Amino acid sequence: MLPWLKKLTQASMEQSYQVFDSDVPKDNKIKPSLSENMIALRSLLENSSDLQAKAIEGEGCTVRLLACEGMTSQQSFSELLAEPLTKAMPQMKNPQQLLEWVRVHSALSMDQQELYTYTEVFQFLMSGFAVLLIDGIPLALAFGLQGFSYRSISEPSGEVNVRGSREGFVEPVRINMTMIRRRLKTPKLKFELFQVGEKSRTDVCMVYLTDRASESFVTRTRRRLQSIRMDIVLESAYLQPFLEKRPFSFFSGVGTTERPDTLCAKIAEGRIAVLVDGTPFALILPYLFNEHFQTLDDYTHRPYYAVFIRVLKYLAFYFTILLPGLYVAIGMFHPELFPHALLSKVAAAEQSTPFPLMIEALLIHLIYEIMREAGLRLPRPIGHAIGIVGALVIGDAAVTAGLIGSPMVMVVALTAISSFVIPSLYDSVTVLKFLFILAGGFFGLFGITLGMAMLMVNLCAVSVGGVPATSPATPFSLYALRDLYFRAGWRSLGKRTLKVEDLPGSEMGR
Repeated sequence: MLPWLKKLTQASMEQSYQVFDSDVPKDNKIKPSLSENMIALRSLLENSSDLQAKAIEGEGCTVRLLACEGMTSQQSFSELLAEPLTKAMPQMKNPQQLLEWVRVHSALSMDQQELYTYTEVFQFLMSGFAVLLIDGIPLALAFGLQGFSYRSISEPSGEVNVRGSREGFVEPVRINMTMIRRRLKTPKLKFELFQVGEKSRTDVCMVYLTDRASESFVTRTRRRLQSIRMDIVLESAYLQPFLEKRPFSFFSGVGTTERPDTLCAKIAEGRIAVLVDGTPFALILPYLFNEHFQTLDDYTHRPYYAVFIRVLKYLAFYFTILLPGLYVAIGMFHPELFPHALLSKVAAAEQSTPFPLMIEALLIHLIYEIMREAGLRLPRPIGHAIGIVGALVIGDAAVTAGLIGSPMVMVVALTAISSFVIPSLYDSVTVLKFLFILAGGFFGLFGITLGMAMLMVNLCAVSVGGVPATSPATPFSLYALRDLYFRAGWRSLGKRTLKVEDLPGSEMGR
């Protein structure tokens, strides 16, 4: 049965999907003839209206300046390229002399590249470069004169801190690279650029410190990025499954951040960061489970307060995934565990509702998730109205109508508030919350215990680059506990940098 199903699935995929193919023919070298090059470029672009071409003719040669509309700064184009080239053209006796002038005797742009194929021409044109074609020369020259509009640098909305920088990543990858370089002024900081996506040709940048990151891990990560076969890459999440060892786990060994200061701190520990052009979310690998409960504020406040906040976050995590399931399990199978005063109120509330406790919990949590999704996707002025409607419907009307008991409303409210304490784990805790409700409704406390054991096994199986996601809690490291549940002062933390390669259980160097 299984082989037959596998063949049927493969046949369906072959009919539905096409193998990725290059948009440019294999024989795409730039020709010496300017007219042939222009015909080929316009043909490959199918006369797209955003291709701009400016012809400049001299006594000894003819050139074409190419750019994509809206991608190049018009002022820089005129002052740094068009005007100097126009003045120099009458003095050029042949194309080779013009090429030599551009290569050696001019400073038309700091970022200047020589291109030999149409593929490279398209790549640089669509990245905001201006391209120069010279009649009689079988190559093109690209000049970095980018001038496209982008969102200004502002405070990240998903990682708000009391103290620290107010800068967050933006969409252009090179602006993000600049913010990292400004914070780590060391020659050991290395950027490696790749193009991923057969259609999108998205710039992907791998960032690491050469003296901190494991060489074997860098090589494996580079190989994985270069071997990705996708049509388009629009967000860093597109690449995340290719960098994970177990992509089907509830937890990921690849983290994200919008803050350049957080990213620099992770890089200094021997990690690798991946920046993707078009998104302000950078990937960090490996990413440990305990780092979901840490923020930059932990290192700007005093240690005793950081310890309090971290313990509070751990309690909120377990509170979110276990409270609804425990309430259902105790109410259905072990009511004797409720205090007597609370038991009478729970019994009175359940007698007036038509649904069993498990169905009631699933229903009200499902309604909450629907309303949260509606408030998230609607425009902000309308999204606030969803919260008012939710409070009226769930908090008052549902209880008054006898559809839901008042204790269940309190459970939902406490669960919802605690789930917002760790926003990076919201996806995981939402699914786990429903699974523990089902486990508690069918098997009672035994189901909760068994589910918790399975969750721990699933978490311990997560590993990226050979580093267990649960390290340094398990395998245990006494020295690493200085920045786990507790945080030591900077007098202790600043003495030695703990690299992820040295964490207990790590096989990163193999």
